[in-house]
Amino acid sequence: MTTPDRVGDPARSTLRATLLILFSACCFGSIGILTSLALTAGARLIDVLFWRYAIAAVLLVLVSGGLRAMRVPPRRAMQLLILAGGGQAAIAFVTLSALRYIPVATLTFLFYTYPAWVVVLSAVRRVERLTASRVAALAISLAGLALMIGVPGAGGINLHGAFLALSGALIYAAYIPTIGHLAAGLPPSVASTFAAGGAAVVLAIAALRQGLPRIDLAPNAWGAVIALAVVCTVIAFIAFLRGLAVIGPVRTAIISTVEPFWTALLGSVVLGQQLAPRTYAGGVLIAAAVIALQMAPRESAAA
Repeated sequence: MTTPDRVGDPARSTLRATLLILFSACCFGSIGILTSLALTAGARLIDVLFWRYAIAAVLLVLVSGGLRAMRVPPRRAMQLLILAGGGQAAIAFVTLSALRYIPVATLTFLFYTYPAWVVVLSAVRRVERLTASRVAALAISLAGLALMIGVPGAGGINLHGAFLALSGALIYAAYIPTIGHLAAGLPPSVASTFAAGGAAVVLAIAALRQGLPRIDLAPNAWGAVIALAVVCTVIAFIAFLRGLAVIGPVRTAIISTVEPFWTALLGSVVLGQQLAPRTYAGGVLIAAAVIALQMAPRESAAA
């Protein structure tokens, strides 16, 4: 994606992109809390997911300047709808399905191995250099996650649940560079519209098994759904794509490991969940990884 940041001061562009990814990570990290609030208010998961993406798609069309801005070559439009939208739906379904078999802490630890998979896939495809600074930052961030969440015990883990969680991580690892490629040359709001619209279509089809998506949700559930659509989808998608276009998938994935730390902080405020000292220690390590990436030699930022 070509942006004005590419031709400006590289250091300032990288800092701005890093801040955008941090901001989007906080938005995405709010999804679990808001979804929990909606479910507690009596909403079904399929309804929460569908309305989140459906409302976001409509808002993104408006933000993009109307339907005229959506004029994309048919082949590319289908790719965005199927790959970007379908990928969003697949990540949500596969990852959340693991909760039927394993605790949320185990799921979180396994899912947030995705930065490692992004690094591996990028190195195998030779699209980004596997530099020492990136490997070090990845190791520090994963150590922070392990400290904050707790490494799953050696015994008693459900293999089916672990498989689903790791599958979600692998899908997301492949999704990050894919959405970056598909969105190249398009305004982030336009690319986000196709992603949200595609996800809404996939989820609508899935919802038909349980009947039509329900609209008789409680006010608290609707409030959470609207927040998911506006903050965690519209704003988050645009910020994410802008940052991704500048710093690439590897840095983006590593910086995004702040998500569970933000989730823990938000959970303590909204749900009254107490934070253990290791949560703060893990957050410090993740922050150190982000700072290490920002201070790395400028050549390591190049895709």
